[in-house]
Amino acid sequence: MSNHVPTVSIYGIPFSKMTMDETVSYLVKAIEEKRQTHVITANPIMVMSALESPDYYRMMTKAELIVPDGAGVVWAANYVGTPVAERVAGFDLMHRLMREGEQRKWTAYLLGTSQEVIEAAAEKLQLQYPQVRIVGYRNGFFGPDQDQEVVEEIRQAAPHILLVARGAETQEPWIAKYKHQLGVPYIMGIGGSFDIIAGKLKRAPMIFQKLRLEWFYRLLQEPKRLPRMLVLPKFVVKVMRDKENVTKPGPLS
Repeated sequence: MSNHVPTVSIYGIPFSKMTMDETVSYLVKAIEEKRQTHVITANPIMVMSALESPDYYRMMTKAELIVPDGAGVVWAANYVGTPVAERVAGFDLMHRLMREGEQRKWTAYLLGTSQEVIEAAAEKLQLQYPQVRIVGYRNGFFGPDQDQEVVEEIRQAAPHILLVARGAETQEPWIAKYKHQLGVPYIMGIGGSFDIIAGKLKRAPMIFQKLRLEWFYRLLQEPKRLPRMLVLPKFVVKVMRDKENVTKPGPLS
């Protein structure tokens, strides 16, 4: 995490306290200067995974920037008395950076999800941001034996922005493992965002976003996410119980 970013520690994970506008300005500068930045748009489920897995915890704390994507993280920071400025949703951050890329003629590479979804997402993003050249895309169905081939393909394309959507367990660790080889200035895991861009899923209406119930709307569309969502109340209970210790260094700090 850069020294210039004000952060709040939630169980040792440094969350940025910057507003969306400040985050965008910070990232535009980093991309223009070709300073590699792996951005994690983190939620309570990821925080709980980090507390259960030392490897996941280490991977998260090595990211250049962690933004509070989940409403639960925003609530937790507020609850323990060190609030973040606002929720910085990964979906909105991606669109803000694509808009910046329009003015600066950046290039982008899309990786992950199914072939059908990634093709549709690439087409829609190219239409929406014609000045941002999509220099490549590839589905996320490849195993470790193909990692080097995928990394090389992205390296050759040399995009300014790499957006990755793979399974929750593999997305960020994969980025962390290969980011130095990839050499891309801006890398962000975007989960189900390609599904929304491609029109396969709908984004939560503004009322759900304002009430911080985007997770609930997503659950209604994808009931199979229920086991993951059950982590949310556990996180709330844990933060309430640990109130005095939430901002202290984490298990491996």
